[in-house]
Amino acid sequence: MLDYYMKILNLGEAKAHLSQLVQEVRSGAEPEIVIALAGTPVARIVPYGHRPRRALGIDAGIVTLPADFDEPDAQIAASFAGDAR
Repeated sequence: MLDYYMKILNLGEAKAHLSQLVQEVRSGAEPEIVIALAGTPVARIVPYGHRPRRALGIDAGIVTLPADFDEPDAQIAASFAGDAR
């Protein structure tokens, strides 16, 4: 998903300026560069070994579990025991 500002180029432009684009990513001037084909993103240029950081707690307050979440469920237990009806 293209959810933050990044440079997006079509394939022809990327081919013509590949070494410059690699230098921009390597230096950190651009965190990532997206290459598009007919307007559709198809590839990314990112620093080698780079992995986006995951935001911890992004669902805090949105996702809740019931208090009995980890309590045994008789219907599921019966299914595993072969007593399913």
